Amino acid sequence: MQRILSYIISPIFIIFFCIYLLIFHVLQVLALRFGGYNAHKKVVDLLNWFLLQNLKLIGCSAHATYSENLPENRSLILVANHQSMYDIIGIIWFMRKYHVKFVSKIELGKGIPSISYNLKHGGSVLINRKDNKQAISALINFGKKLEKNKWSACIFPEGTRSRDGKLKPFAVGGLTTLLKYMPNALIVPIAIKGTGNLHKYGQFPMGIGHRLHWHVLPSFDATGMLPEDAIKKVEGMINDAIA
Repeated sequence: MQRILSYIISPIFIIFFCIYLLIFHVLQVLALRFGGYNAHKKVVDLLNWFLLQNLKLIGCSAHATYSENLPENRSLILVANHQSMYDIIGIIWFMRKYHVKFVSKIELGKGIPSISYNLKHGGSVLINRKDNKQAISALINFGKKLEKNKWSACIFPEGTRSRDGKLKPFAVGGLTTLLKYMPNALIVPIAIKGTGNLHKYGQFPMGIGHRLHWHVLPSFDATGMLPEDAIKKVEGMINDAIA
């Protein structure tokens, strides 16, 4: 019965999702052209609020809890597990005051209204996974820019989404580069629960009636730590939180 209901209401959810992307794509272009970075960021934040509210159409809710008050004048490296595109939407909204930027594959830099534009013009970095030299160079420049502006980075060290909610092994490469070029950044683990249920039936229909949760875990300073030890610590913290 739940799946039948999902087939009925999922098209409504998808229509509104697409409408928001199209409307806010235009607003992003105007905001960046006439208001610069800060105006553009406010539009992006508002877009992601609307996308979270859109979850109510399929009976889902989105919540965040914070283990501490994080500093706003210091760069952060957010490290999260990955289950769904909505992981990013929640992080943008719930962590909006930390100016979070993402490491994304280069294919997402074109063709998707709002999302591609923000990735290209909002401070995130697009890397070519088939070109190791380009990826490393882009990450270096990305880390330097974030350190200079006291913005924050978000990485998903599993590499790809986990469909069953269980953690995949964390890769250390991206964090190694960011730690080197963002030496003053705090590492902030984020345990995400429930977003994978949005795709319990695949891409369509949507999973309905789920509670999505972003748990911002205690931060730590990785100064003096090997990147391998830092990523292992993060992996353990997230795994404990979602178990």
